[in-house]
Amino acid sequence: MARVTGNAFDMNLFNRVMTFARPYRGIFYLALFLTVFLAALGVARPILIGYAIDEYVMHGNAQGLLEITLIVVALLLAEALVKYYQTYYSNWVGQSVTIDLRSKLFNHITEFKLKYFDKTAIGTLVTRCVSDIETISEIFSQGLLNILGELLKLIVVIAVMFFISWQLALCSLIPIPLLIVVMVIFKNAIKRSFQQVRTNVARLNAFVQEHIIGMSIVQVFNMEAAENKKFTAINREHRVAHIKSIFAYSLFFPAVEILSAVSLAFVVWWGVGGTLVGDVSIGDLIVFIMLISMMFQPIRQLADRFNVLQMGMVGSERVFNLLDEDSRIANTGSRKKGIKGKIEFKNVWFAYNGDEFVLKDISFSAREGETVAFVGSTGAGKSSVINLINRFYEFQQGEILIDGIPIREFDTGYIRKEISVVLQDVFLFNDTIQNNISLNNPDIGLPEIKKASVAVGAAEFIEKLPGQYAYDVKERGGMLSVGQRQLISFIRAYVYNPKVLILDEATSSVDTESELLIQGAIDKLTENRTSIIIAHRLSTVQKADRIIVLDKGRIVEQGTHDELLGLEGNYKKLFDLQFKS
Repeated sequence: MARVTGNAFDMNLFNRVMTFARPYRGIFYLALFLTVFLAALGVARPILIGYAIDEYVMHGNAQGLLEITLIVVALLLAEALVKYYQTYYSNWVGQSVTIDLRSKLFNHITEFKLKYFDKTAIGTLVTRCVSDIETISEIFSQGLLNILGELLKLIVVIAVMFFISWQLALCSLIPIPLLIVVMVIFKNAIKRSFQQVRTNVARLNAFVQEHIIGMSIVQVFNMEAAENKKFTAINREHRVAHIKSIFAYSLFFPAVEILSAVSLAFVVWWGVGGTLVGDVSIGDLIVFIMLISMMFQPIRQLADRFNVLQMGMVGSERVFNLLDEDSRIANTGSRKKGIKGKIEFKNVWFAYNGDEFVLKDISFSAREGETVAFVGSTGAGKSSVINLINRFYEFQQGEILIDGIPIREFDTGYIRKEISVVLQDVFLFNDTIQNNISLNNPDIGLPEIKKASVAVGAAEFIEKLPGQYAYDVKERGGMLSVGQRQLISFIRAYVYNPKVLILDEATSSVDTESELLIQGAIDKLTENRTSIIIAHRLSTVQKADRIIVLDKGRIVEQGTHDELLGLEGNYKKLFDLQFKS
């Protein structure tokens, strides 16, 4: 949750937002110039109308009145044209900043450790990347430039008032001190309410996304009513936060209208008296009445523009908090070549949280081209081993070596390129089979994918699908069976031709027929490359060169299948449970 400071405006935060507009400063300054020009054009109309009343209407000069009317019409057309370009360019800058900032934020998030995603709701991150950044865009398109324009118009209007009649100008400004007090109270209240709104939007997004993904669980356990209650509570909090901001507006706008009427009353009172004695002309009085409306209109608009600016500042605070989050694995290595496949752990200790170690003093070696399997009960630490090899998490003690070189000396991107992982829970994007295999890598074409499919044994089922490799698997591969998704992930690993292959319980969720297909794919994939297999079904690891048995984060046994059976230990118990049940 973002910190609610109560400060109406954070200049440091604003300056940071403006740094993203620097590449577009030419267009920004053009939009700013058009904003200034608009302020001057708007004030010219009442002056011309006042002049026309005094010089032409009062003297019955129809020709002069027609000429002034034409000039006013021309000014209106010019104002409309300038407003069009000012709106276009300010929005252009805003959207350009949005593209840059959203790309930077997304790239930053993709470098985070998996630990960050373990503790952060997906919906919250979606809110930061989409709606929070959109509010920053509106700082430029609806907030900053429009606020400057309204302020300039206000300044010009007051200056013209004093130029025409300082007495009437002072009369019109009598309510302004009270108005300033009202505005200060309003902007402080609106900042707090908007922070609450953005917090509740993030909570809504997180809740909806999580429950749509897990809808099958909600329905299977008949939890629709209970989850609807939770959603209603979050939705109600969101409504309350919005109502707080609306309440502030419902007080502010009537206050402005009342003060505007008071200002007008003072001007009419003084102006009528001045007109009777000849100190104030009828035209000047009309001009002042129009200028008072123009003076309070920017004040009313400023409240709405300040609303946009505050929303943008709240959004930017959240976005920059995420950009400042340093949850990346330290990529201090520079080696980008030389991996052959030897993996070695030396007295490695690892914990996801504090000192709650899930791997304790782990030491083993997988030679180049060797297949090493890890077995053990749930929670023994099997998957944690592969998380460390791929540098998804940082280990606390010990050393991990690749070909005798500390793993931290290698570039993280290079390690992940040379080490492919096939997970138990296969993730497929809402895209074609071809793109899910190649991951849009231009170096991997359809011929290579077809060749890999044949090698893995998946070509038969793919070619039966409508469109074959162009078949859209939909979100998370929902149009394919578990076994088919698993085979797609094997093809993906095959075409990338890694030096090291890691299989994380790749057959634990499939039927017997699919398991036979996948076992054939495993045999093909593990040929002539170092392979680490995490297994629940012991039938998939009996051919491994070495089997390592983990229990409560420690290695308790290791050897071949036959050697471990002969030990009559943990492995034998696991084997008997699976094959004698």
